[in-house]
Formats: sequence, structure tokens, C-alpha cells
Amino acid sequence: MTARPVAGHVLLSTVSSDSHTWNLVYLQLLLEESGFVVTNLGACAPDDLLIETAARARPDVLLVSSVNGHGHLDGARLIRRVRADPRTRRLAAVIGGKLGVTGDDRPYVEPLREAGFDLVFPQGADAGELPAQLAALVARGRQQNEARVA
Repeated sequence: MTARPVAGHVLLSTVSSDSHTWNLVYLQLLLEESGFVVTNLGACAPDDLLIETAARARPDVLLVSSVNGHGHLDGARLIRRVRADPRTRRLAAVIGGKLGVTGDDRPYVEPLREAGFDLVFPQGADAGELPAQLAALVARGRQQNEARVA
């Protein structure tokens, strides 16, 4: 059995329609500096690739970034597929960035949570808070897994 990273393993990607990469580079560096191991699938990762990678790599958290404003559409579709797959249904999942094109992401937060995301960071949220939020999700997930095993 391999040892788990101290802070956790994050599977990082954009939504499938988002070709932006600098956001992923920034997030990867931020998380690695905070003690996370990051698997970065890059931009425009198809839903199937993301789900298969999550099933195989078994990360602690899925982090989906959106810069193009389609996060509320592509993200909702993606998380429904993640939750429908028995291999990934319990995977902690977070989405953030520019979730819509109107400039006001507040209307998308609750629908994305209802679709299955554990945390939603709308445009303008403080990225500096992300590592602590992810660490809390990892800790909660590990406690739940230990309770299931016991």
C-alpha cells in the first residue's frame, strides 16, 4: 500500500470546453506549495478521460476550473456523470472560476451544489482559501473512509 500525501491528491482539470491553461498552472503551483500532490489533466479534458483517470488514480479531490464562463453548464453535466459512476460517486469535487458569462456567478452556486459539487468557488472568490478548503474535504473524506472500513 502506498502512503497518501500529507495534504492529499488533487485531480485538476478544466471543464471540457475550456482551453485555458494558465489557471491550471497557477492552481497546481498553489496546491503543490500547500503540500498537495496534483495530477493536472490540462485544458479541454473530455468527461470520459476525467472519470477514467479519477477511477484509476483515486485522488482525494477533483478540482474543476472554468475561465470561459461555461462552468455552470459543463460542470453540471460532468458532476452528474461523476456521481452516476460507482467508482467515483464518493469523490469530493470542487468547481470554481468564471461559472457564467453574465458577470454574476451567484445564481450558479446552489444549482452546482445540488448537481453534486461539494464546494463551489464563484468568480472573485479568494483562491488563497482554496488549499484550506481542500484540506478540510480530504480530512472529512478520510474520516468517512475509515468509518466505512471499521
